Parts: sequence; structure tokens; C-alpha cells
Amino acid sequence: MSELDAVRESVLDRVKPGPDERERLEATSGRLVDRVHEALSDLAMDPDIEDDVDIVRVGSTARGTWLAGDRDIDLFVRFPTDLPRSELERYGLAIGHAVLPDGHEEYAEHPYVKGTVDGFEVDLVPCYAVSDATEIRSAVDRTPFHDAYLSERLTPTLAEEVLLAKRFLKGIGAYGSDLKTRGFSGYLTELLVVEFGGFAPLLRAAADWSPPITIDPETHAATAFDDPLVVIDPTDPERNVAAVCSAENLARVQHHARDLLETPRTEVFFPPDREPLDSDGVRDHLRRRGTTPVAVVFEAPSLVDDQLWPQLRKSRSGIVRALEDHGFPVLRSTAMVEDGSETDPRRAVLFVELLVETLPSIARHLGPPVAVREHAEGFYAAYADEERPPYGPFLEGDRYVLERDREVTSAAEFLESDAIFDVGLGTHVADALSQRDVLVGAETATLADGFGPELRSYFDPRP
Repeated sequence: MSELDAVRESVLDRVKPGPDERERLEATSGRLVDRVHEALSDLAMDPDIEDDVDIVRVGSTARGTWLAGDRDIDLFVRFPTDLPRSELERYGLAIGHAVLPDGHEEYAEHPYVKGTVDGFEVDLVPCYAVSDATEIRSAVDRTPFHDAYLSERLTPTLAEEVLLAKRFLKGIGAYGSDLKTRGFSGYLTELLVVEFGGFAPLLRAAADWSPPITIDPETHAATAFDDPLVVIDPTDPERNVAAVCSAENLARVQHHARDLLETPRTEVFFPPDREPLDSDGVRDHLRRRGTTPVAVVFEAPSLVDDQLWPQLRKSRSGIVRALEDHGFPVLRSTAMVEDGSETDPRRAVLFVELLVETLPSIARHLGPPVAVREHAEGFYAAYADEERPPYGPFLEGDRYVLERDREVTSAAEFLESDAIFDVGLGTHVADALSQRDVLVGAETATLADGFGPELRSYFDPRP
């Protein structure tokens, strides 16, 4: 047995659900399906509609590709396509609340009900029973086709290989298609394992990838996608399953694939927890680095994370670009949000590490060559007659040069001013920034209370 095979067996022993967990899952799923049928009868729908409604179990627990302890049951209630959207939503929520009376509503492209039953997280989702995935009315209509495609191709051995791949991606921090993680979804992971015939072949392929990569399982006439990893959905050739996957997470998978193939070990799958960084640790790093961080701290907008994180990234990019445009070199930056409920007040931080926080009052402005007559005369005339002239224009070599008053000399003062609202901010973040604190330098060490894990990742970064 090779070292990688030994690691495979050891990991499977820890991640493969046991008989008891499987039995509990099947029993709970069966009771839930029965409850859906009862709820359908109680709705007193048009008999022609009720006769065309069916219930489909989808997702990893339906295909035997769920990790032990990841207890999700996904039930899709499919309605005929001639049912108006408003009626689909009304029936879907009524059934959801009847089956999951303690559940709550969430929203994909339309609302559905999520709850907990017997320790299992349950999603009860209404969708249309379209005949082909290319005819979907909303994204959730596609899911039953994904399930059918994979169920036809996943053998018991390949299902175990999927468990290894999922645990590997979780271990390295690249699993999840949410817009905070921007990694590999469960469906994408399963497609890749099926495409390459196992976890080890997938590792070997990933180790040699040179992005952009295109994988087309059903050899469709692929649409052109501008993504680092393109996996054409076998049920819908107009869709890239890997569209959300960031270039960084693709590179992360490549790095760890090479590392695991070189040195097989279980620690890659189950990395030890990292100690949160405390305030003394932050100050130690700042003294060592000699940089000046600035942190904009505010109450995170009450949005689900898939809405919040794109706005945080946009806002961080806008602030970084504005600081650099004003002459403040940025070493690195990040966004952070406190743990907790998406509906409870949480602090958010836009953290920017600067090489300098203050600049001289004078900035150098290079003008055109004197020989370029029209531009040179215009440049000279624009500044030569000012009431309070800057330094120059004067000649340096063959060009005009001007030394003028700098608009912004302190990064912190810029972030505290209304000028911050002129940069590219997410809409809800811009509203939240009306109440903000700006921390500078060693003051940012106080963020360790609440953001210790994030600061550990920032100041002790790893692939």
C-alpha cells in the first residue's frame, strides 16, 4: 500500500458516515417526504396540479457523498410549469411551514423554508418540473438535473473518492461556493472526481493545470467563459459550474495538490486549529513590520453573507485605490466580519496596511515635454498665473515640472472625512459608513477582541 493509499484509508475512516447515521438519515428523510405528501393534500389544490407535483431528494445525502456529521437533507417539490410564479411561491412556503413548523424562510431566486429535524438541517425548496435544464425558470430548477446526472455516474467507490476530495478542500479552506469563500461547490467537486476517475487522479491533474482550464464533461460546443477554471455544466452548456471559484482558490488547490502528492499526510485534511492572535501579538507584528495599518470599523449591514461580502470587497478595493491615488502605498488589505447571526449587529472592518500614513505637504507633478508645444503651453499657462503659485513650473531636463500642494497628507484624516463617500463603495456599506471609527497603527491591536482568528490569518498567512 502506498503512502497516499494509507492516508486515503485513514481519512475515510473519519469522514465516511457509519451505518447508524445512514439509517437515521433515511428514516428522517422518509418521514419528511410523508409530511410533504400530507401538506400537499391539506392545501386542497386543483387536482390536476396536485397530480403533477412530485418530491425529489437531491444533494449529497441523496447521492451518498456527504461527510459524516454534515447533516443536510434537501427536498425539492416540483410543480408544473404552467403554475404562475406567485402560486409556486405561495404553495412552496405553505408546504415548507407545514413540514417545518419551527423553520424560517430564506431566499434563493424565490423564498423557501429551512429548518432542523432530528438533528438534520432541512431545506424544502419549491421549483418547476422543467423538461430540460436549459429551460429553467430559476437556478433551483436545475438542481434535480444535477442530481440525476451524478447519480447515474457515481459508483460506491467514486462516492468515497468524493468524500476525500471534499475533506481535502475543507482542510485547505477552498470548499464552498458562497461569496465569502468563492471556492469549490459540492456539485463541482463531484463532477471533477467523476471526470478524472478519483481523488488521486484529480490531484495529479490539478498539480499540472495551467489556467485558464476548460473541462467539458459532455463535450458540448462550449460557450467562451472568462474564468480561471471553466467546468461546463453537463446539463446546461451555457453555464460554468466553476464561475464563482476565485483564481486564488484555484491556485490554493494546485499548491496543496502538489504538496500532498509529495508528502502524503492526514494533516492536510484535518489541519489543527490556529490560535487567535491577541492584541500583544498584533503589536509585535506591527513593530517587526514597521508599517502603519488603518482600519475602518463599522456595523455590518444586515445582509446575508452572499450579499454582504461582494459589497465589502468592492468597498475595500475602492478605498485601496483612492489611498494609492493620493500617494499612500498599500502593502496589503483585507475585510473582516465578526462571527454571529447575519441579523444581529456585527462589526465589520476594512483593514489596510500602509507603508506610510502621512505624506509631505508638497507633491511632485510631472508636466509634458516643452517640445510638445500645444500641451506644454497649456500646462504652463494653467499654473503660471495662479494667485498663490505652486513651486514652478520649472524645467527639469526637457519637461516642465510642478511642485504643488498635496490634497491629502494623512490617510486616517482622508478615511474620517466625507471624501470616503466619493470612492467606489458598496451601496449598503456606504450607508453603514456614516457611523464609523478609524483606527491607526497600534490602535488596531484592539481589534484582536473579536477578530483574533482573522488577524492570525492576516499576519501569519499561508497558501
